[in-house]
Amino acid sequence: MSKNHSTEVKNMSFVQHMIELRNILLHSVIAILIIFAGLFPFANEVYAFIAAPIINVLPADSNIIAIGIISPFLTPLKMTLIIAVYLAMPYLLYQIWSFIAPALYKHEKQMIVPLVISSTLLFYVGLLFSFYVVFPVIFGFLSSIGPSVVDFTPDIQYYLDFVLKVSFAFGVAFEVPIATILIIMFNMTTIEKLKKNRPYVVIGAFVLGMLLTPPDIISQTLIAIPMWLLFEAGLIFAPMFTSQKKEQTSTQPTDNDPTHSPDSDTEEDWDEDELDDEMDKIEEEFTKLDKSED
Repeated sequence: MSKNHSTEVKNMSFVQHMIELRNILLHSVIAILIIFAGLFPFANEVYAFIAAPIINVLPADSNIIAIGIISPFLTPLKMTLIIAVYLAMPYLLYQIWSFIAPALYKHEKQMIVPLVISSTLLFYVGLLFSFYVVFPVIFGFLSSIGPSVVDFTPDIQYYLDFVLKVSFAFGVAFEVPIATILIIMFNMTTIEKLKKNRPYVVIGAFVLGMLLTPPDIISQTLIAIPMWLLFEAGLIFAPMFTSQKKEQTSTQPTDNDPTHSPDSDTEEDWDEDELDDEMDKIEEEFTKLDKSED
């Protein structure tokens, strides 16, 4: 991060930061609404597609039922809105990135960008894995264990809640390698300690599988095994990021470096005078806002 750019970021007042954050939130909401508007005419088709895993295991003459009066209208609408949020996820992450990027150093940007991209892809992979692998197995199992005198006819709203909970759980579970890399990068632990505690990680994966999925061994295993394998993947890729961080740190000037003067520190860090000036700017901004409201 250049000195001029760093100074420019620090000179922004608190109110200006809030205005920038407001614009980012506004752009994110607009992006979601645009995608939702494009999917809205196909809301029923979207729900039919999402309901396919359970429709395939129902008897030939059975279908999903709607207990609520307005459920046939609101439930597909809700499903479409949530899918719009999922589809807008890359743009939402880009907006978050554009807000925090000016405050990061160059080497921090180089490490975070691939992590943001990979975390987005892993989240989508988790959603697809739950839809094409987990749901057919779970619904096939649940529909076959009930008493023969009970008709298996799920409710449209309950099905949506179940699908959202499980699919989101798998999306988050597939972020395990990113979490592993981050805790190693920030020196919260080491690769050696994680390898030593591998048995506890495996047990923890099955415990999370028990909490995030229906109470059957099949669904628990379907989420626990991928989490364990993704943890191992995080251990494999973590040295790449930690070595890059060490190289960037070693190239930064130190206090013993003759080319590193104390004046450069004062340009990068906040001192008391700068804090006082910034507080004065914030007070002036709020005073102007109060006068404009009067």
